[in-house]
Amino acid sequence: MNKKKTIYTLEYPIRCSPSILYEFLSTPVGLQEWFADKVDQRDHTFYFSWNGSTDTAEVVEQLENDYIIYRWDHQTDDEFFEFRIEQSPITNETILRITDFAEKNEIKDQEQLWNTQISDLKHRIGS
Repeated sequence: MNKKKTIYTLEYPIRCSPSILYEFLSTPVGLQEWFADKVDQRDHTFYFSWNGSTDTAEVVEQLENDYIIYRWDHQTDDEFFEFRIEQSPITNETILRITDFAEKNEIKDQEQLWNTQISDLKHRIGS
C-alpha cells in the first residue's frame, strides 16, 4: 500500500517576464533546457527522459503565463506537481512557486533537486 505523501511548496524569484518563464515550464523545448535531458509531447502527455529512462506526465490543467499542473503516471490522483507564476505586488518581481509531493523523509532531498534544477533554469534564462 502506498503511504500518503506530503505536499510542500518552494518559491524562487526569477528575473524575467511571466510569459518567458511560462515557455520554460510548459513546452518541450523550454523544459528540455533545464528540467530533463529530453522532452517530447503528444497532446496533453509529456515524456521526460533522464539518462535513457523515460517518465510520463499528463498536463492536468494550465492557464497561459499563470500556472501549469502535471501528474506523473505513477502518482495517485491527488498528487501532482505544479509550476505557478506569481508577481510580487511590492517588487513586481516574478516568483516561481513549485508545489510537489514527497515522502516526509525525502522532502529535503527533493528540495535540493529542485534547487539544482532551478539554478539551471535561471542560468538558461539569464536571471
